[in-house]
Amino acid sequence: MTLTSADFLPVWPEILLLAMVCVILVADLFLKDSQRGGTYAMTLLTLAACALVTAASARPDVTFAFHGMFVDDPMSDTLKIMVYLAVGAMLIYSRSYVALRGMYRGEFFTLVLFATLGMMVMISANHFLTLYLGLELLSLSLYALVALQRDSAASTEAAMKYFVLGALASGMLLYGVSMVYGATGSLHIPEVASRIAAGKANMTILLFGLVFVVAGLGFKLGAVPFHMWVPDVYHGAPTAVTLLISTAPKLAAFAFVIRILVEALGNKALFVEWQPMLMMLAVASMALGNLTAIAQTNLKRMLAYSTISHMGFLLLGILSGTINGYSAAMFYVAVYALMGLGTFGMIMALSREGFEADQLDDFKGLNRRSPWHAFVMLLLMFSMAGVPPTVGFYAKLSVLQAVVDAGQLWLAVVAVAFSLIGAFYYLRIVRLMYFDEPVDTHPIQSDGVARLLLSVNGLAALVVGIVPGWLMALCQRAMQASL
Repeated sequence: MTLTSADFLPVWPEILLLAMVCVILVADLFLKDSQRGGTYAMTLLTLAACALVTAASARPDVTFAFHGMFVDDPMSDTLKIMVYLAVGAMLIYSRSYVALRGMYRGEFFTLVLFATLGMMVMISANHFLTLYLGLELLSLSLYALVALQRDSAASTEAAMKYFVLGALASGMLLYGVSMVYGATGSLHIPEVASRIAAGKANMTILLFGLVFVVAGLGFKLGAVPFHMWVPDVYHGAPTAVTLLISTAPKLAAFAFVIRILVEALGNKALFVEWQPMLMMLAVASMALGNLTAIAQTNLKRMLAYSTISHMGFLLLGILSGTINGYSAAMFYVAVYALMGLGTFGMIMALSREGFEADQLDDFKGLNRRSPWHAFVMLLLMFSMAGVPPTVGFYAKLSVLQAVVDAGQLWLAVVAVAFSLIGAFYYLRIVRLMYFDEPVDTHPIQSDGVARLLLSVNGLAALVVGIVPGWLMALCQRAMQASL
């Protein structure tokens, strides 16, 4: 088996990123603490270069490399560019935050880039081993990032919980994959699908493996009952790392689910088996996520349970089993990443040395301290709650439409009911900002570039909600051309 130059063309973004990680890792050794801005700039330039290479090499058809183990298609190109934007925004938001907490070091930037590389491999994987390689590269980088603030007992505890539960989930996923291999004799995603379609697979073993695969996917998405790590990790990790965990990896996890459940195990005989599993995960996630979030006083824990409920909504689009449903789910995860970036960016904007701004009370009277910050947060909370005309409303509407079209009207009614419950804890933050007296009276001293990006982020939640057609069309084209 020999490799040709054609094998390397689709992986140029990954090659570029890996090369730059090595360059940044070595260059950072020769920089003083006062020169660490150079590492920061190189990291952002690397992401920008990868985005340009990905956009320049994007093709309307599907291209395979490395003997079919790697795929370059419109879905992967679109998701990768979204990942670059999310990671770049995270770095801009977190610059002041990590500098004040002693994390503004080369290790932080290289771990972020290694996590990005893992996401890129996950998104373009066309083989179960490639999927697992990307997943572990992402997971190991995130474990280290959560524990990077070594003096923090909360961060260390969160990293330990994340690592132990992550190892357990990886074990379940691997066991499920081994069952798939035993049933079909292949780990190559198109070949697995073709053997199932031809009736050459042992369905008993395959169904046994499917249960473990869905459990592993549920953990990576943070869906109930595999959600135990989410609140503790979101709360214990530095806010910059929480922002990263809550946004870009969700884009990669969406691709992960599509590659396994839709492309490999999407045969009608298996679809009727995993659709009810996803229904249970979706309903349980929306129920527990929204109901438990109401009781939280810590904003990061509240957003963690909010994430669990949003992942339930994401699963609704996937379980519909239609191209429109998959497109709606892709649109939803992109919108969720946009809202998550702004919300955690706001927490970091209000933070300062020795103060995290992660309690609900810290947002009391924000309108009196900074009307613009309060307005941006209002847009983000309205979008999270699904209030029109923000983009969160259109994202939920598109998923519900796909569910209804798939003949699951009762599921749409349940989702709407839990969304109404969820609106309470988002609107509670708006009430605190506009109607309560401020508890914290310190001036907001966020970085100028971060403040500008936060404004763009908040306004995007409104503007894209008013004109959502272009983003939905982009998602539909990507899914139609890739599946």
